[in-house]
Amino acid sequence: MENLLIVVHLLITLALIGVVLMQRSEGGALGIGGGSGNLFSSRGVGNALTRTTAILAVCFFASSIVLAVLATRERGPAFTPVPATQSEQPAGETQPSGGDGSLLPKLDGVGSQPASPAPAN
Repeated sequence: MENLLIVVHLLITLALIGVVLMQRSEGGALGIGGGSGNLFSSRGVGNALTRTTAILAVCFFASSIVLAVLATRERGPAFTPVPATQSEQPAGETQPSGGDGSLLPKLDGVGSQPASPAPAN
């Protein structure tokens, strides 16, 4: 279903781009376009293009929102909060020795013991 909505969303996007490009320029862009020899010069066609643009824009926003909701439902929450203190940790999880969560007390004994001599044969 999501793939179908993506295809519909892309078709709406292409139609919206096409309709916007077909509209008559209002002449504010350095004198480019908007001259007297336009393909669409009647006001009726302009009103139809404006109405079509508005309808396609509403469909575009609606499909964007639906796709965002579907993506959020499939992915789940954005993050899982991590407990800040030991008292808030779930049962069964313990903090490393040292009380403050530091690994240094565990590493204090590593390398300080002398190596045992090799057994003589």
